Amino acid sequence: MEIVYVYTKKRSDFGRPCNFSERAAEVAVDIAPDPGAAAAFVPRNPVDAHVQHASDMSEHEVNTERVEVETRGVNHTEGGWPKDINAHEMEQTIRFRKKVEKDENYINTITHLGTLMEHCIKQNNAINIYEDYFGEEEMAEVEDEPPSAKTINVISKLMSVFGVLPPKRDPNITKRTATHLSWHPDGCKKLAVAYSSLEFQQNMKDMSFDSYIWDLENSNKPELVLKPSSPLVSLEYNPKDSHILAGGCYNGQIAYWDTRKGRLPVEVSTVEFSHRDPVYGTIWLQSKTGTECFSASTDGQVLWWDIRKLSEPTETLVLDVTRKGLLENALGAISLEFEPTMPTKFMVGTEQGIVITCNRKAKTPPEKISGTYSGHHGPVYALSRNPFYPKFFLTVGDWTARIWSEESKESSIMWTKYHLSYLTDGCWSTVRPAVFFTTKMDGTLDIWDFIFKQNDPSLSLKICDEPLFSLRLQDNGCFVGCGSKLGTVTLLEISSGLCTLQKNEKTLATAMFERETKREKILEARHREMRLKERVRSEIRYEEGKEEAPEEGPAELLERVRSDFLEAIEAELRRRERAEAK
Repeated sequence: MEIVYVYTKKRSDFGRPCNFSERAAEVAVDIAPDPGAAAAFVPRNPVDAHVQHASDMSEHEVNTERVEVETRGVNHTEGGWPKDINAHEMEQTIRFRKKVEKDENYINTITHLGTLMEHCIKQNNAINIYEDYFGEEEMAEVEDEPPSAKTINVISKLMSVFGVLPPKRDPNITKRTATHLSWHPDGCKKLAVAYSSLEFQQNMKDMSFDSYIWDLENSNKPELVLKPSSPLVSLEYNPKDSHILAGGCYNGQIAYWDTRKGRLPVEVSTVEFSHRDPVYGTIWLQSKTGTECFSASTDGQVLWWDIRKLSEPTETLVLDVTRKGLLENALGAISLEFEPTMPTKFMVGTEQGIVITCNRKAKTPPEKISGTYSGHHGPVYALSRNPFYPKFFLTVGDWTARIWSEESKESSIMWTKYHLSYLTDGCWSTVRPAVFFTTKMDGTLDIWDFIFKQNDPSLSLKICDEPLFSLRLQDNGCFVGCGSKLGTVTLLEISSGLCTLQKNEKTLATAMFERETKREKILEARHREMRLKERVRSEIRYEEGKEEAPEEGPAELLERVRSDFLEAIEAELRRRERAEAK
């Protein structure tokens, strides 16, 4: 290419600042007016002029790019073996280990390191570096703090489909309910949520079956999408292996997932040997293998499973309170409770408002049903033993929450007031023995502290406008998750006053529960005595009436009932007329 001209500049002129100076104005161009151009203008009549009082502004938006965060895991395996040694062959590893242990260098190294380790162990035994010196002062400060809670996260299942789009963009006609929550056993970083539509005949053909595991530090999208064959009604982490989850499906099947193997279930129970109705409760058992669980459904059965072989249950119990073992007489289970400290006992809450206590180690199936508690007018939606005093347990149903004692089966020892809205779930606090939580159909979360007051909740929070359906407290007692009917999960952090054990609280709670149990026993004895006297009187009256009055025929009985009914109607009409006249 031919160079036409070269621009040059001195090196000293590069980067030199500009020097501006003031000078007088100069006329660059002066165009004189032309009178002859006026004839070319056309006058307009009328003339419309618009005046805007506000100054015109340009609209400008700036949207920063969202940071994509991805969680990765590292799998540690045994290593350090020579290439010619197969780590999976027991004989080769033992032979190599014996050879190394005979080496003088190995013995000298272990002897040297043993001296250093012994010094460190003696230091740890002498000084507790984690000792809390001012625990009493901090506890005294907590007592004066008013109860409160703050929302730290709101998770919607719609995010899993649309990223971070608002809920109004949901394409499904029928919303799915967050039916069950399960916290990760190793902390409060992850939450597994089961989603299902429990409305009768509301499952659409295009409705999603997915449930999700959420990473609370990156809740814009789920960490893992679980793909069951039927919507999950219950979902539980394995407390011994946090990679394993067991779920109960809407069609009655039991499935389990290994998060290391992906979104599909590892194994699913066969339909022939599964429940016939939705599985409302799935709980892991305390076993050596950590693979055993049991489930309950509204079909009236409790089934025990080993996830290593889900082809059929290992044990079956029919919830027939008549102890005949007939499935047609069984009560439908809607809640399930198991306390690890009592491995042979468990409790079942039924649709009929009855709580059934069971003993798995009984010899025959009828003997496994050890007792019943009846106190609710509808299904028992929640059932939870007190973590500090297992013989006291909480039930939630109809419009109340009730506290029961195993020693008093005829009635509960304490209860809340009757609410205007139906109660849907509840649980005890894991750190305070007299604090429990309840959710209601009006979207309210109530936190009760029975030592502080028993007529009203210590804290009542309006979480959302739709009904709350599920509730789960994290093991440290500071975080609570609430699932709504439209699938929104709200996470709240509770104030330290409600999740810190108060001074002498265990003593006060024990005294309160024992006092109410003793009072209820006295009332039960008095009621039994009164019922016995009334039965004797009624038998005497029946015998006297049988001797004096002739037997009433069907026609006379019908006429008497008809006249009593008409008299009651006339009395009610007269009462209303008097009320209107006033």
